[in-house]
Amino acid sequence: MKIDAVITWVDGNDPRHREKRMKYATSQLVESQDKAAETRFSDMGEIFLCVASINRYAPWINKIYIVTDEQDPGLDDFLKMNFPQGHVPVEIVDHKVIFRGYEHVLPVFNSIAIETMTWRIPGLSDCFIEFNDDTILMKPVVPEDFFLQDGSVICYGGRSSMWWDRFTRLFKKKSAGTRKVTTKGIQINAAALAGERFTYIRPAHSQKALRRDVYESFFNEHPDVLLRNISCRFRDADQYSPESLQYGVLDSQGRCRFADASGELFFFQPRSKPGYFARKMKALKNFGGRFACFNSIDLASGAEREELVGWLIEKMDIRLY
Repeated sequence: MKIDAVITWVDGNDPRHREKRMKYATSQLVESQDKAAETRFSDMGEIFLCVASINRYAPWINKIYIVTDEQDPGLDDFLKMNFPQGHVPVEIVDHKVIFRGYEHVLPVFNSIAIETMTWRIPGLSDCFIEFNDDTILMKPVVPEDFFLQDGSVICYGGRSSMWWDRFTRLFKKKSAGTRKVTTKGIQINAAALAGERFTYIRPAHSQKALRRDVYESFFNEHPDVLLRNISCRFRDADQYSPESLQYGVLDSQGRCRFADASGELFFFQPRSKPGYFARKMKALKNFGGRFACFNSIDLASGAEREELVGWLIEKMDIRLY
């Protein structure tokens, strides 16, 4: 079974990208953590750790596609230095490629919209694993951790009550004058599109096993659903999670198996609480699962980032420079 990896990446510190973004972002949007805050585009070099983890722990991956907006993370020397005996091939794919035929919606600064289109990467295998650049592998994995032999996918996550979570959404404060964009919200929207009435699928915030052909079939039958999701330049509460939508479709066909993510995913997001970072680092060093997400590490202090990244570099036996 051929399996590719897809990583969505942006360097929001790039002056050209920031200037492009600011042409469309209002001050309200920029101040909204859920829509267009700086941290959503910040790059602290996580892409190097993500790609290194694939090479170290999943060298069986056929190819790594990095989806960008007229950018290049510059991985060549890093890969040659750390994997001199060979590494998983890497290809940079621009937004113009995956949005071909829909150029009128570009530029897009919206991870939900971009992830709706990654299946359109030329040459992408039917089975692929999608990464955000802040998600990494923590130990060796095998294809069977993501796909069954018949091509069914493994979703690390479960189901929740759609009606209860819809009710609680009514009490969320508005952001930039509109409803807040929440993970639960876009997952509930996806469930409704998949024909679910009572529960919705909640994948963990980690790597996701997906099928290119399932996206292609669904969106060919529902082009309006595709267009609706990619027409939002910034994140919007009316959007749906494409991954959750696919899992809903596959589950209805008996082609999605759920796996418990609680012991497999380490999630880190900086907090200002005293002692928080020390407790998280201790937990990380004792963690035995396969996946990790280091979300918005730009919000951590310089010393905290140095300690975290230093530990990951040592664990994966790599050098950054």
